[in-house]
Amino acid sequence: MLSKFAGELPEGYGYVVLVGCVGNTFLNMWLAINVGRARKRFDIKYPTMYSDSNNEFNCIQRAHQNTLEGQGAFLTMLFLGGLQYPKITAGAGVVYLLGRVAFALGYYTGEPDKRRCGAIITHLSELCLIGNAISFAAHQLEWV
Repeated sequence: MLSKFAGELPEGYGYVVLVGCVGNTFLNMWLAINVGRARKRFDIKYPTMYSDSNNEFNCIQRAHQNTLEGQGAFLTMLFLGGLQYPKITAGAGVVYLLGRVAFALGYYTGEPDKRRCGAIITHLSELCLIGNAISFAAHQLEWV
């Protein structure tokens, strides 16, 4: 059954799967590991989500939390937009993930303003992803 379904997906959709399932999972693992390391380094015990006194830990935690907050929209736009434009969507997904890495590295400095470059990269790629998802929806509704 799965092979029949997979044969109906557009050529190149495997790239979308690699970005969304594999790339996104590795990104979240990296972010989570960094939070765990920061917990040990700054002695922040579970279940404390944010520290009252350590802004650097809070920035590391926030980079991960912010990524998780946007993950649902990212994956939805990626997997749906990829049904019509798999290679363009996968490319935008890679840019999104790289933007999240830049966002986190900027945030990890303890100076939240340094996350802006990564945020800009992320949001620009989101524009492409949402455009692809809207185009897919418009075609499904036979508006175009």
